[in-house]
Amino acid sequence: MKKKLKIGFDLDGVILYNPIRFVRRIAKAFKFLKPVLLHQEKNPFYFPKTKLEIFLFTLLHKSSFKIDRSLPEINKLVKAKKIEAYIVTGRYSFLKKDFDNWIKIINKDKIFKDIYQNTKDLQPNEFKIKMIKKLNLDVYVEDNYDIIERLNNHTKAKIYWITNFLDKNIPYKFKFSSLKETVEFLRKHG
Repeated sequence: MKKKLKIGFDLDGVILYNPIRFVRRIAKAFKFLKPVLLHQEKNPFYFPKTKLEIFLFTLLHKSSFKIDRSLPEINKLVKAKKIEAYIVTGRYSFLKKDFDNWIKIINKDKIFKDIYQNTKDLQPNEFKIKMIKKLNLDVYVEDNYDIIERLNNHTKAKIYWITNFLDKNIPYKFKFSSLKETVEFLRKHG
């Protein structure tokens, strides 16, 4: 019998459909402005500090506005005991209320064995590395290429990337155009 895969899924842009996730690529092109405009330290991912920044950051997360249509397919893999599914999100603590609301909707059928949010406000990549190791995940599904690069350097898990139209030309072994395509690959190849 084949081993049940332990798979972690990011929330925004993976489990929750987010049509504007390509904006990250545009923002990256202007990363040299971050220290000037945002007064950001050397950390790769911005942490909002003022009430206005937190409000804008919260508003930006509203762009994750619906559950991806492939969630029932993940549920089928869980029920068939092919995978053990987790949500591991880098969402900061101030997004907890919105996060909790989504989790009530997403996990009403108990698809995910456990769900983890970055409530201690670590850098998202650091939190995900920590959780991938702690849970001993075989696969982690992510949509942010900057995080992918860091996860590949610090974990043994296979990192599956859900890309977007701006990043589609970046070569990567486990690159998918959608969660649906990712789930199909999991169904066939594990």
